[in-house]
Amino acid sequence: TLFRSNGFDYDYTLALYSNALHSMIYNTARDSLVEQYKYPEGLRKYEYLPNFAIRGLHYDIPKGLLMKIDAFHYIQLGTVYRGLKPVPDEEVMDLYQGTHHIPLHQVSGFYGKGPAVKQFMDIFSLPEMTLLAVANDFFVNNKIDYDPIHLYKDVSDAIRDVHVKGYMYQWIMQDLEKYISRGQETYSVLHLLASQGKKMFLITNSPFSFVDKGMQYMVGKDWRDLFNVVIVQADKPNFFNDCIKPFRRLDENGDLCWDRIKELEKGHVYKQGNLVDFLKLTGWRGSKVLYFGDHLYSDLADLMLRHGWRTGAIVPELEVETRIVNTEQYTHSLTWLQALTGLVERMQMFKDPECQQVLHEWKKERLELRALTKNLFNPQFGSIFRTNHNPTYFSRRLCRFSDLYMGSVSCLTNYDLTYTFFPRRTPLQHEAPLWMDQLCTGCMKTPFLEEMAHIR
Repeated sequence: TLFRSNGFDYDYTLALYSNALHSMIYNTARDSLVEQYKYPEGLRKYEYLPNFAIRGLHYDIPKGLLMKIDAFHYIQLGTVYRGLKPVPDEEVMDLYQGTHHIPLHQVSGFYGKGPAVKQFMDIFSLPEMTLLAVANDFFVNNKIDYDPIHLYKDVSDAIRDVHVKGYMYQWIMQDLEKYISRGQETYSVLHLLASQGKKMFLITNSPFSFVDKGMQYMVGKDWRDLFNVVIVQADKPNFFNDCIKPFRRLDENGDLCWDRIKELEKGHVYKQGNLVDFLKLTGWRGSKVLYFGDHLYSDLADLMLRHGWRTGAIVPELEVETRIVNTEQYTHSLTWLQALTGLVERMQMFKDPECQQVLHEWKKERLELRALTKNLFNPQFGSIFRTNHNPTYFSRRLCRFSDLYMGSVSCLTNYDLTYTFFPRRTPLQHEAPLWMDQLCTGCMKTPFLEEMAHIR
């Protein structure tokens, strides 16, 4: 569909960062716990574990448990961790009064911020989850009594300080080549959109000096010529919800001007503001606007639900996950898992001992296949998109708050700007799955379709 204007977040949207940044955030926050919060010196022995956590996990604050929850608020058993060790399924059931269902509407708000359960939605939260796990692990292993609620607050504050005190900005600005990845792709996307006459705007929470240096590195000194509006330190998601803070213009030195903002002029940089004034001053409304961001709550949710903008979610993890789902090992395992599930469903009607023995063996093999397919993505938590056969809670929110999702904005260069994306038809539970539905949506590589057709 043709969009009149395209908007962008900056961090993890226009600027993708290397994993080296996560190590720096983790190390600084860990050392802050020891030096500022007087945590035991033994914490320093724990190095950053880049492949431990995944985005979208939930953390039970009073219990000190990190876990993955599906779209229907059920914990995926086998993905509950206290520290760096998994919690047995039986203990999980005991901790939650005989169920593995979490009433998220009671214990966590719309933005997933608690009070009892926190959801980690952005990519910057990976170091925080790892530090929480490490700190819990240290206290449990050393049999030190501690309050998980205090631990959560201290870790959150230590991580927040890394951002608020500007450490992260300093590291990136001092070594752009080390921390910013694939800047050439950002250059290509922005120039493609500009060449087609698209109006573009930038709304970011980051300060202008930081954004300017990164954009000059990726796009060039004239990067501002590509954008009709540039807004920094916007304070999202409050920018989208409140109409209190007015826009303020920054002069060439980055100092605040005192003049009243009557229009948002190309070539100028604005700070703070709010979406109500933005809509009045630009006239960019509704479904003719497409905004890209990486944070489902801070960037996309309110734009989709309250203002009717189209939204595009940037999910860098997609690149690794799509690579895995296209491997022969995964496709064969998943195909046989689906076939085995159909066989188990039919065999359960036969009650004689021989059939029941076969059924028992098939169920055991099915559990092994589920574990195998999960571990291909991440040994602890699996895919960010699936909990076995159900979507994850993250995946549900992703589909609710984004019209499109992609690994990076560079994916846009694979399509003509007049291209229309059509939603996939997913069979409902009472509908027979049609192989033609799969073939018409590009899923032609699924093996053994003809052999499996009778197992529907």
